[in-house]
Amino acid sequence: MANLKLVLDEEMDEPFALVAIHCSEEEYKVAYLLNSQLGTKLKRRSSDLDFSNNGLIVTYPIYDFEDTQKYSSYQLVANKCRFENLSLHSPLGLFDTGVSEKEKTHYLLPEYKKVDYILKIYSDFEAFSLRQIISEINEIKQVISAYTLDMNDIKSKNNLIFD
Repeated sequence: MANLKLVLDEEMDEPFALVAIHCSEEEYKVAYLLNSQLGTKLKRRSSDLDFSNNGLIVTYPIYDFEDTQKYSSYQLVANKCRFENLSLHSPLGLFDTGVSEKEKTHYLLPEYKKVDYILKIYSDFEAFSLRQIISEINEIKQVISAYTLDMNDIKSKNNLIFD
C-alpha cells in the first residue's frame, strides 16, 4: 500500500514588516499609545489568537487596524502569554490547601523571548516609511525600544499567520 505524504512548505507571499516593541505596559495601553502616536485606530479582535501547546490552549490578544487610504494594515499582538497552572495534591499539613500554583510563560516567537509586543504591518505601496514609524514608536515615553525583525531569523513563521 502506498503512503501519501503532504508537504506544506508554503511561503508567505504578502509583503509585511515586523516591528519588535519592548514595553512593560499592558496590551490595551500599548494599543492606545500607538493609536495616539501613529494616528492608527487599533481595536481588539472579538476572538483572540489561539495556539495549542502541549495540550494547553494558549491565547494571545490581538489588535487590528486597516488603513484604506494608505492601503496598509496593522496588527499588534503580545509575544508573551503568562498563565497560572493550578495543580492539586494531597494536603501535607494544617495550613496546606492542596493546591499549588506555577506560573508559565509561552512565547509567540520563542526566538525573541525578550520582545514584549510584535507589530505586523502590511503595505502595498513603496511610499510606506518603516523608519519613520519606528522612530515615532521610539518617541513614546513608555516604550523602551522598537526595531525591525529579520524574517530569516524567525523559525516559527507559522505563528505569524493571524487569520
